[in-house]
Amino acid sequence: MNTSRETVKLATMATLLACSLWSAASSAQSAQEQQASSAAPGTARASAGKSSRYQPVKIPKHARTFYQAYGGVDNLTVRQTASGNLIRFSYRVTDPARAKALGEKNVTPYMIGQRSHALLQIPVMDKIGQLRQTGTPEIGQEYWMVFSNKGNLIKAGDRVNVTIGSAHFDGLVVE
Repeated sequence: MNTSRETVKLATMATLLACSLWSAASSAQSAQEQQASSAAPGTARASAGKSSRYQPVKIPKHARTFYQAYGGVDNLTVRQTASGNLIRFSYRVTDPARAKALGEKNVTPYMIGQRSHALLQIPVMDKIGQLRQTGTPEIGQEYWMVFSNKGNLIKAGDRVNVTIGSAHFDGLVVE
């Protein structure tokens, strides 16, 4: 009777040993497969470049139509100047009555970076005044304003929102 119990114990231990060896081998194999599969997309992603599919180069057509109807402006551009220390926001007037709010002196324009949450303002020079064009807008004329980007908080490729009084221009890409 002792030999049959010993045989059962040995058979059980052999089965447990075989199962543990089999599970260890299969987990090692799956870990190697995961490393191989994660390495392949990483190299493809690195060679693709820095462009993102979520940042369009141009403003979509429906957004341009909205800004023309709502703000009376078209051809909105945001560009870095002076080695990135200044950011220039420019626009072309299509409806002077609606774009009048953009040129008022008593309204303070702000630029807000969506990534950095930085709030930029227009600098005021002692002899020149604000670095922006003010006055009555005319059809077809292009106007600009320059925001101070001290410390390069907003970089090329970032999205910004420009707020001038009640006018809001959201999601503009810095060139």
